[in-house]
Amino acid sequence: MATKKTTKAASKTTGAKAPAPAVSTPKKKTSSLAAGAARASGERARRRATPLLSAQVEPVTAATEARAPRTATRKTSATTASPTRTSRTKASNSKATATETAPTPASPTQASPTKTQASQASDATEQRAAHRPRPTVSAKPSPKASKQAGTRGQSPRAKRAADDAARRHLRVAVPAEPVTWAPDPTATQTDMALPVPGVEELLSASIAAMRIAAQGAGLSPDEIERRIAATLAFVRRRIEGDYTVDEFGYDEHFAQNVIFPMLRPIYRSWFRVEVRGLENIPSEGGALIVSNHSGTIAIDSLMVAQAIHDEHPEHRVMRGLGADLVFQTPFLGAFARRGGSTLAAKEDVERLFAKGELVGVFPEGFKGVGKPFKERYKLQRFGRGGFVSAALEAGVPIIPTSVVGAEEIAPMIGNMKTVARLLGLPYAPITPTFPLLGPLGLIPLPSKWIIEFGAPIETASHGSAAADDPMLVFDLTDQVRETIQQTLYSLLMQRRSVFF
Repeated sequence: MATKKTTKAASKTTGAKAPAPAVSTPKKKTSSLAAGAARASGERARRRATPLLSAQVEPVTAATEARAPRTATRKTSATTASPTRTSRTKASNSKATATETAPTPASPTQASPTKTQASQASDATEQRAAHRPRPTVSAKPSPKASKQAGTRGQSPRAKRAADDAARRHLRVAVPAEPVTWAPDPTATQTDMALPVPGVEELLSASIAAMRIAAQGAGLSPDEIERRIAATLAFVRRRIEGDYTVDEFGYDEHFAQNVIFPMLRPIYRSWFRVEVRGLENIPSEGGALIVSNHSGTIAIDSLMVAQAIHDEHPEHRVMRGLGADLVFQTPFLGAFARRGGSTLAAKEDVERLFAKGELVGVFPEGFKGVGKPFKERYKLQRFGRGGFVSAALEAGVPIIPTSVVGAEEIAPMIGNMKTVARLLGLPYAPITPTFPLLGPLGLIPLPSKWIIEFGAPIETASHGSAAADDPMLVFDLTDQVRETIQQTLYSLLMQRRSVFF
């Protein structure tokens, strides 16, 4: 403060000559401030020109410092001026500033301002190009759009060039030299040929393997070998056609090798059939076997035929008579005819008797098979006695046959009449296992069976004309029915259990 007052007093006393020593100190300050302001303004100008953060700062050159004082002088003069100062101080300051900012001798760099400005403009353009690259499209069209537009992702030439470039880095395996085989000149044709076993050797090896398997299973090897030989012989005869079929469709070769062997395990092991009265069946000539029919599943006729074939000394074959429905069923009809059954027609029965065949008939028909379980072992009506008329005309004996055990294989507790009508069947049974278990419900229960062949009823004494006598036919029909019914009651009393 004292210095300022002294300076003001000195200026008033000395007049215009005194300000020289007092302005010397502001002169240095004004020049340093101006230079700093110039540098700051230059940097701001460069930042505006290049707004990117990663831009490089242009180095400060002499030309830049030469341009800066003009702008900095104006800002410094406006900043240093104070409203409290007198006009004389303002004048002195302006004179000092003018004196200090007087142009100095130009340097070689300052001598060509136009060239320096042009180089700076080109540098700024290059920096802009470097920091602002041209935009590139990074998105790729979808395969669907490329396909619709018909464009290809890569030309064949470019793909071929890429494959060639990739192939250079691969190691290609050198193909092995082909090995040439030269036959041994000293070897014979027998030594060079591969050993091919013959048919006999293959059969022998197979039979040996089966014998070993039979021994391991606890079976007789001789029995296994006999069955295999029989099977092979059957196949050979079927292929060669070495078998005969009679006029009714009975195929003896098929029945002896397929049907009877297939039913034999069921006959012996499942139902354990006990046969009585086989002596009542003649060893030759015709005869009529009349039996009851029961069981919901009509397999009692098969068991009767099996019993006659297996137990009779002559192994006779019973030719059963079946209903039309049996032979209209696709598979069952052909199977029944191959086994010896035929249609229940008077003409067929007469021809069978004429050939001396053993004929079996079940007069109850579907009424006996489809009766409810509560009516078991109660015979139904035997029809009009047509079987008796055929026997009287042919003069063959009638053998009443009773079967016990068939009623329990599938106890019928209900009848689906609507379903039977829709399917065209005589009945649709409901049993304890069917239709509850589906197809498994059709498997019969393993009841104990007894088949008894009764004493034959002679018809030859009545003559062939007796077939037209309705009263005689009715009497014989009723006699056969009563004989079977009484035999059934007797067998039921003798049976210990249903299943044992």
